[in-house]
Amino acid sequence: MTSSIFGEVIKVRKFTNGDIEIDFHHEEKITEYRYSADPIKTSNFPKNLAETLALTLDTNICIEIFFHDDGTPNYIELEQCGNDEDEYDDDQNEEL
Repeated sequence: MTSSIFGEVIKVRKFTNGDIEIDFHHEEKITEYRYSADPIKTSNFPKNLAETLALTLDTNICIEIFFHDDGTPNYIELEQCGNDEDEYDDDQNEEL
């Protein structure tokens, strides 16, 4: 059974050696994910997923990360985030 977490990227660090570190905010906590081209370093994200996550910084995009049973990332889903006030305003406008 796969698991997932839902949140948003709040900080990205890209290094000249190609490494990427990402701070991901979810469930009132921050988890750091990283990609490294160096096989000696611990890397918990594939390059293409790490780059996609990094591109969502400072956007209104929320991310759901899905993991294999062993905890490695499988894929991500991106969706437009909205705050509750905007959704409330849209609902009221539809009623008018």
